[in-house]
Amino acid sequence: MNNERIFALDIGTRSVVGLILEQSGEQYKVVDLTVKEHKARAMQDGQIHDIVAVAEIISEVKTTLERQHGPLSKVCVAAAGRSLKTERAKAEVSIAEKPLLTQEDILFLELTAVQDAQTTAAKKQATDHFHTYYCVGYSVLHYFIDGEMIGNLIDQQGDVASVEIIATFLPRTVVDSLINALKRAGLELEALTLEPIAAINVLVPVSMRRLNVALVDIGAGTSDIAITNEGTVIAYGMVPTAGDEITEAVSDELLLDFPDAEQAKRQLWQNDKIIVQDILGFETEINKSDVVTQISPAIDKLAEEIRNEIIELNNGVSPKAVMLVGGGSMTPELTNRLSRLLNLPDNRVAIRGADAIQGLTFPEHISGGPENITPIGIAISARKSPIQYVSFTINDRLTHMFAVKKLTIADCLLAAGISIGKLYGKPGMAMFVTLNDQPLTIPGTYGGPPVILKNGVECSLEDSISDGDQIHIQNGKDGEKSKIKIRELIDEIPEKTAIINGKPYEIQTAISKNGKRSSLDEWIDDGDHISVSFPETISELLKALNLNELSSLLQPFMIKLNGKEMFFPHFSGEIWLNGKEVKGSHSLPNKLELTIVRKLIPTVRNLATLLQHSLAKSITVFYNDEQITMTNNSAEYYRNGTELDLDEEIHFGEKIEYKQKPSLGFIFQDIFKYVAVEKPDNASGNFSLKINDEEATFYSSIKDGDRLEIIWPVVIK
Repeated sequence: MNNERIFALDIGTRSVVGLILEQSGEQYKVVDLTVKEHKARAMQDGQIHDIVAVAEIISEVKTTLERQHGPLSKVCVAAAGRSLKTERAKAEVSIAEKPLLTQEDILFLELTAVQDAQTTAAKKQATDHFHTYYCVGYSVLHYFIDGEMIGNLIDQQGDVASVEIIATFLPRTVVDSLINALKRAGLELEALTLEPIAAINVLVPVSMRRLNVALVDIGAGTSDIAITNEGTVIAYGMVPTAGDEITEAVSDELLLDFPDAEQAKRQLWQNDKIIVQDILGFETEINKSDVVTQISPAIDKLAEEIRNEIIELNNGVSPKAVMLVGGGSMTPELTNRLSRLLNLPDNRVAIRGADAIQGLTFPEHISGGPENITPIGIAISARKSPIQYVSFTINDRLTHMFAVKKLTIADCLLAAGISIGKLYGKPGMAMFVTLNDQPLTIPGTYGGPPVILKNGVECSLEDSISDGDQIHIQNGKDGEKSKIKIRELIDEIPEKTAIINGKPYEIQTAISKNGKRSSLDEWIDDGDHISVSFPETISELLKALNLNELSSLLQPFMIKLNGKEMFFPHFSGEIWLNGKEVKGSHSLPNKLELTIVRKLIPTVRNLATLLQHSLAKSITVFYNDEQITMTNNSAEYYRNGTELDLDEEIHFGEKIEYKQKPSLGFIFQDIFKYVAVEKPDNASGNFSLKINDEEATFYSSIKDGDRLEIIWPVVIK
């Protein structure tokens, strides 16, 4: 609607900002802005603690603006980003003998992890009602198969699949108290958004969200953080350190009461010098650089806490860039210190003001600085991307949900507090047997997945929902007791002959059940004791044949070098099975011709070659026309304090110390290590030294190709 006016409130920890914005198509104009500080500590960490006190300040802001612009009845507000709770969680599921994982299976696993995170968030707030938190988004950090990280779980096989997620939640009480405060002030909620979303929507448009960017809103009490990547906002967070900590540092260092310290801090943003009067009445003019030096520890603490939260939210790595908004963003030197902590260039951490918002104009008396980004963003974002309440029924129970994104059936399950893990059918009764004296559980067949109906039509967890939808969930069918033969536990392998390094070995299979000879086709019952003596892999074959020396070659060769475990595949053995190189875990085929040899003898010299350690430096010189090669050792290796020869063999697991000697050159006197010098019979007086026919001393440097001489005076008889 052209020339439409929008009334927005930014309800912060220290103050309430009221803003009137005029919209004309895609253009916006700031008409008026007023700020009122709380008279008491009515807000804490984004939560309204005194609804009456906050309502009074909202009323004052409303009245001030109404004097110039007429009655105001509807308002756009934001739920504080500092109220968002971010938690990590991990969930796992057994997939042994289960059909390949589907996308639906993976979604159920992810939602199980989200519910665990939801429960953790609730417990931290001393409540067991995890569904009192809205999940506003989650991101998968890692997938795992049997504890090993993997890129995607679809069609994977193994014993256990697991997922680790990071999820963000908003307490319902935050929204409820916000709406109640507005009602007391005579205002109706027109639109609702989240503060980080408000700031991001005006500074980081959707086209830029494919970039990994962090936006930090530094207010008075907290610093709110939002991270974008791959086209969306992936995480929100908060640190309880912000502008007030800087004000307190100014107060402590300059001996000012808090309001005067706040005023002095703001003057630092624009002036190189400030004049203050301390609590003793002394007036002092102070350089900005001196004040910054005094409050430097507080600035470092703020930068470090923001950095740590950004890294935590961004999966352990620095983003590509950081935008700072809010009044606290103008803290001196904060951008430079934060860029250093994140290992980013200085121009990748920047303060962004309201003047960076495209299509926005404002009068001269209203600042276009970073302190006004959030209220302007609330006005624009709440109208463009309002958050709505959606009502739906799930198993005939009416439920409401806070919609900050496109909602799916999965979101409904989370909002309704339905335990994801209980939706699948129970597995069938397991059997407990022993195989080669090892206890073995043979599970029954897996329970079936739940059937989900939306408005009577079967759907999936990814299907979207709309207001008024009716959802019904039927638990999956229970599994059955497993029925299995011995052959399904082991491979059916006949007696074989293996040729290992040219020598034949007989291999035989023996199967028994409960002490009696059995066959592969016999059924297994609960409590059976089964014995199978046939090896299944090359490693097991070598062990069964007591070929211990060859078995040791299959282990990854490891030593502790200077206290650190290091592995050297070149020193391990290589296995050739029927002419093809394989690993020790390779299963045994019918034809067995094995060759097992060590790839490289683990000598000190070979170790140095693999580590690219330089062992020695050599030069060639000429002494009295005789060619001499001189060598300086540059590396030494020790075992139990004893230096090792270069051709000495090292063994698996040994502790080896390596020392790199300083790179020393060669001097004249080094020649005496290689030649014997005798004084001629007819020599007299002192000798002289020459290098390339020039006078030298014992300590003169020599280089490759030099000609060395010792000249003795001769007595002529």
